[in-house]
Amino acid sequence: MSIVNLLDLQVFDDDRGSLVALESLKNIPFDIKRVYYIFDTLAGGSRGYHAHKDLQQIAVCLSGSCRFILDDGKTKESVVLDSPRQGLHIGSMVWREMHDFSNDCVLLVLASEHYSEDDYIRNYSDFIGAVSSER
Repeated sequence: MSIVNLLDLQVFDDDRGSLVALESLKNIPFDIKRVYYIFDTLAGGSRGYHAHKDLQQIAVCLSGSCRFILDDGKTKESVVLDSPRQGLHIGSMVWREMHDFSNDCVLLVLASEHYSEDDYIRNYSDFIGAVSSER
């Protein structure tokens, strides 16, 4: 079973351009409690390197591209986000890394919870220990 869960977002196109609406509990499978975006990532820079105990996220690459590595402790998969027409749903207890940001990358992230440092697992060994104890 794949841990990559891409959502095809409904796009409303007309002669003026395109629009995507992101709505809690409609096309986003949780209440949106936090929104942030990542941009101007330095060339060769990587981000992430953590998991969340409870938080879920949807990542949408509004411009440019970046590559995610997702790891549930058993399976590791890579996916490139390069379209504002798709969102990547990242569930709880999934280690995530972000690499290969293009110069023009703007990555929008919708989160199911407000920021809480207590929700983070920032050490990969601790993450593997936590998912192993869940099984």
